[in-house]
Amino acid sequence: MGTMVIHCEWLLTMAEGQEPIHDAYLKIVDGRIVALGSWRESVADHSTEVIDAQDKLVMPGLINTHTHAAMVLFRSLADDLPLDSWLKEKIWPLEEKLTPEDVYHGTRLAINEMLLSGTTTFADMYFFMDEVARAVEESGIRAVLARGLIGTDPAAEKKLEEAVELSKKWKGKADGRITAMLGPHAPYTLPPEFLRQVVTIARHHQLSLHIHVAETRDELEEISKNYGKRPIAYLVDQGVFSRPVLLAHGVWLDEGELSFLSRQKVAVAHNPSSNLKLASGIAPVVKMQEAGLLVSLGTDGAASNNRLDMFAEMRLASLLHKVVNQNPTVLQAESALKMATINGAKALGIADQTGSLEQGKKADLIMVNLKQSHLTPCFNPRSLLVYSARGSDVSEVMVNGEWLVKEGEPVKWGENEIISLAAKTAQRLLQE
Repeated sequence: MGTMVIHCEWLLTMAEGQEPIHDAYLKIVDGRIVALGSWRESVADHSTEVIDAQDKLVMPGLINTHTHAAMVLFRSLADDLPLDSWLKEKIWPLEEKLTPEDVYHGTRLAINEMLLSGTTTFADMYFFMDEVARAVEESGIRAVLARGLIGTDPAAEKKLEEAVELSKKWKGKADGRITAMLGPHAPYTLPPEFLRQVVTIARHHQLSLHIHVAETRDELEEISKNYGKRPIAYLVDQGVFSRPVLLAHGVWLDEGELSFLSRQKVAVAHNPSSNLKLASGIAPVVKMQEAGLLVSLGTDGAASNNRLDMFAEMRLASLLHKVVNQNPTVLQAESALKMATINGAKALGIADQTGSLEQGKKADLIMVNLKQSHLTPCFNPRSLLVYSARGSDVSEVMVNGEWLVKEGEPVKWGENEIISLAAKTAQRLLQE
């Protein structure tokens, strides 16, 4: 890969206690960050490639900690519906028709959208995950993959075997960009015996769990009716929190549950757009933070968002919780940025590699073009990114020291072909 030095107008490292650096440099050797700081302190000789980014802000790539990438195939198909109807009447019947190749084409479309809007890592829960991994390997993006598991499925045992095989098959592959979790879907689709089995296997293979929890009021009522307790207590009984857990949504968690979860190895993936669009509710994120919980951000699938723009999620999260708490000082820009970068890396167990720009970490970064009307002037880079920037402002994307987007265009594949194949796939599914 060689050596390069990026000279930028602003460098936002997201390292603890590090202020944004104006007129800065970042030095990368063989895909890793080796030095950074003020440009006047940089050391570059005639053999070093210098990237001129003096009109740009360089920051860590964004981390989407909860999505279902291939569901982009269902974008705009089933909107303005409650979650239960949306899933059972619209989405699940179509998902039964999906082939491995369909998931591959859908995932490529989602990855393309994510890369172009500054996401360099995503956590995916779906099926035909070998095809998801193939798309990840080809694209250059980083991903944490979980085969979705529904205990009421007649083929549940076979799919659990697939989930374990995924973790073995892809370990260390794609230049180390792919890691795996187990993906038990949700308390209401996981009978006790099967969920205990998932936990046992997770312990044996040292895997974390990625699970939807407390997403809707209906879920609370269903679990209470079936098991006589709330979802968190039900999960405790099955030993779920003996493993690190990435808990998606957490909309209906109460204060006692937040206190309990803060003492466990739990991270919450907050999905504000999806929760609002499905009218699931508003997660108590400020209370989560006050309780000491690690909170990250996700888009959820594009069928319930309907986009995969993490800049939009940052802005919405900050504004939403200010009004909910009637306090403009909560969830400030810096907090939203942490949720979308270093907190995401911690939630996925990869903070030693990515999530911030620091010496020794992988060069997963994006550049934001500041020379635009809506990004001028720049008094506070953090505020500008959260309240003014959008995904389309990203001009360059690098993962593992490799350029994946340059001048707003994907480097490794043709965008038109990806769009065309995904559109044909979606049309076929609807017509069958």
